[in-house]
Amino acid sequence: MSNVSKRNLLIGGVFCLVLIGVVVAAMRPSKHALGAPASVPPVVEVVQVEQADVPIYGEWIGTLDGLVNADVRAQVTGYLQTQAYQEGAFVKKGQLLFQIDPRPFQAALDQAEGQLAQANAMLANAQAVQGRTELDVKRYTPLAREQAASQQDLDNSVQNNLAAKATVETAKAQIKTDEAAVETAKINLEFTRLVAPIDGIAGQAQLQVGALVTPGSTPVTSVSTLDPIKVYFTVSEPQYLAWRKRFPTETSRLAADRALRLQLILADGSTYGHEGRFYFADRQVNVGTGAIRIAGLFANPRNDLRPGGYAKVRAAISIQHGALLVPQRAVSELQGGYQVAVVDGENKVNVRTVTVGDRVGNQWIITGGLSGGETIVAEGVQKVRTGAHVNPKPFRMQAQVR
Repeated sequence: MSNVSKRNLLIGGVFCLVLIGVVVAAMRPSKHALGAPASVPPVVEVVQVEQADVPIYGEWIGTLDGLVNADVRAQVTGYLQTQAYQEGAFVKKGQLLFQIDPRPFQAALDQAEGQLAQANAMLANAQAVQGRTELDVKRYTPLAREQAASQQDLDNSVQNNLAAKATVETAKAQIKTDEAAVETAKINLEFTRLVAPIDGIAGQAQLQVGALVTPGSTPVTSVSTLDPIKVYFTVSEPQYLAWRKRFPTETSRLAADRALRLQLILADGSTYGHEGRFYFADRQVNVGTGAIRIAGLFANPRNDLRPGGYAKVRAAISIQHGALLVPQRAVSELQGGYQVAVVDGENKVNVRTVTVGDRVGNQWIITGGLSGGETIVAEGVQKVRTGAHVNPKPFRMQAQVR
């Protein structure tokens, strides 16, 4: 066989093989002909819409302050001699905090007491003189009546007695003046002891030992009563009016104020362990902010809370009856609106727009768009769309805080 014949035979064989492969491929059924497996519905966690009576909380920014804040100021001029307290420590009323040099004031007291003693001696002398002059009057009166003594002698004894009485009254007045000087000197000497005016926590010393203090100088330190501690917070005028309108009489309002319990959320996010109570509302609304200042009191037995700190004040201001509750994670926010994925009895999803109200712990209150008992997707919302089928599983809800 020639080379040309062999080449033609080889080409023909290859062509036959290709043709056979095409025919076999054409005869093989496709995946679509066999039927592709249907898509598996996504697994989602679902929960029923809960209906319950829930408290509605208000929350405000609060500022801590001492129940009583007392400045310790100098009442006399002098140099601070000693500091007798530990800054930041608890002090008792009357406890010595600073000592002003008492020597000038002790000298002034000694001088005043000496002048008082001198005035007492002068009074004793004046009373003795007045006693003699009064005896002269008593002696000359019957003698003059019997003309055994001249009228002039009687007149002189009477005048001398009147002068002696005036001297006695002058001495008594001087004693009162000197007694007042002694009392003033004692007070000034006592003022050299700067003591705590109340029980409480003493602050940082604003002046150091050796500083000259005067009655017009800055406070040497301050003392605050911290148990209970006061918390100021501001409430909008509409909120304040809404609270008052709930109670028809002053008696019922006062009772509600006393029953109101406050919670304190500290700067670290923790809830303070003691509940607070309403203390007072300010006498006026702030014209600049349209809010009224409220004060609450919280027990502070360990003095953990200090003036100047910030915290959130929280209180249940009303009860919403029959509120519809859903987990916050079940609600999706889209362009300012809110949506939830509702699952019907055939496990089919319907994405529905809802209206949300207040938050209660880790749940939303739904005020429109849902009914109690409906089933919604709580976990896996991003997997679904309207019309899709899902494989629902129970939602493992976390502990709620109400």
